[in-house]
Amino acid sequence: MNPRFRELPEEKQLAILIAAKAGVSKGLLFYYFHNKKELYFAVYHYALETVTRAVVDEKLWNITDFYELLHDSAVKKMEVLGKHPYIMDFSIRSYFSEKEDVSEGLKQVNVQGVDDIFETYFSGVDFTKFKEEVDPRRIYNMLIWMMDGYLHAWRMQGAPLDVEKMQNEFIQWITILKNSTYREEYL
Repeated sequence: MNPRFRELPEEKQLAILIAAKAGVSKGLLFYYFHNKKELYFAVYHYALETVTRAVVDEKLWNITDFYELLHDSAVKKMEVLGKHPYIMDFSIRSYFSEKEDVSEGLKQVNVQGVDDIFETYFSGVDFTKFKEEVDPRRIYNMLIWMMDGYLHAWRMQGAPLDVEKMQNEFIQWITILKNSTYREEYL
């Protein structure tokens, strides 16, 4: 690949790579997607759907423990992202996107997605295991913020992301939080 390719803005890299992988010209690609913003959103939704298909199964719907659900979904998510590192890279760059035309729209999708995920996938969870003063939604948000900080620190280092290390870190967090937030009889 041309070394100058990496110097191009992300959205140009994306269009060129997709066109090349699809075996079509960049012009034909935009015949179908009309503009870069539409293409970017299509790829972003495809990445989300790919991860969701890997995580959501019959077992997930039968889990009633908050932390078991988080653990199970984290393991499955890391497995699919480990197999498809391009999804991980694209998703992280999209999540932290600030300057592109799509940034505001992606923020809306992500904020709504957090709400939807909690309402949908945690609907069968037994929240009575939590101590009375603990709000499970707040714990969920804290984990998102912790992962956000973890990914931000990783991006600042510029090193390759170690999916296994990230998964182990997340599992340690949920273990600490479970011990701090669950009633004694559920530990």
